[in-house]
Amino acid sequence: MTSPLLTGQHVLRLTGSNCRLAAVFLFACCVTAGAGALPATTDGDADEIDLTEIVRRPTIGNYRGYAEFKMARYAQARRIWEALDAKDFGEAAFNLGVLYEDGLGVRKDIPRALAYYRRGADNGSPKAVFRLGIVYWLGTADIPRNEAQGRHYLELAAAAGDLEAAQYLNAASTETLVGVDRALAQGQAAEAIGLLKAAAQQGNRRAQTRLGWAYEAGRGVERDLAQAAVWFSKAATAGDGEAMYALAVMYATGAGQTKDPAAADAWLHKSAATGYAPAMEDLKTR
Repeated sequence: MTSPLLTGQHVLRLTGSNCRLAAVFLFACCVTAGAGALPATTDGDADEIDLTEIVRRPTIGNYRGYAEFKMARYAQARRIWEALDAKDFGEAAFNLGVLYEDGLGVRKDIPRALAYYRRGADNGSPKAVFRLGIVYWLGTADIPRNEAQGRHYLELAAAAGDLEAAQYLNAASTETLVGVDRALAQGQAAEAIGLLKAAAQQGNRRAQTRLGWAYEAGRGVERDLAQAAVWFSKAATAGDGEAMYALAVMYATGAGQTKDPAAADAWLHKSAATGYAPAMEDLKTR
């Protein structure tokens, strides 16, 4: 819980999708193939969390971390995801990468973020696979563009049904969301947000979802959960499963929406019905 946050998959999508491989040598110092979890970081501002229960039911634990993330309690979210990552839960590693890529509750550290994305991909996170593809396809200020690597991961993501990955492979360089990612890769957050807003206002539901993530995380705009809820609602009404899932969490936690367990359950079921994997996994654990 889509920058990943603006990609929707980065989140914890964020939004779907994504691990990065930044040439192995770039982060070999952080994690080696087959190595255990990256070292956990600690701080004293997190509330008590029952990590034993978290790792016993990892899918629900990951959802709990996502809820903490939504409420900007990044230290708590990180503790949860570090515990799950230590058990090789791929989505947790992806989510930790989001925190380090965007500097949410931690010092921004791109090599560390890339290490987590790669670990997430190795441990089965579709989001991490997509994100790796984007990073290599576009390149960043820190990571040279590597089209061959990018294509490899995007093909894996597309084969798993990711439509945005297919757009990149089709060389849709004029497609709005590709333009957004290109602007982000070049450090042009204001331009990326401008493109997202224009597309969202024209009814592009994927842009609406990604704009919701931007407001939720304060990426390129001031953090504003009310605005995040507005755009998630528009996208969810238009049929976007990821936005439905985001709304479910908002209603479940009271972050951005009035707490409403019935509405949370309804949106979770609707999200699962679209085939959105996190929602489907959540329902399986009930």
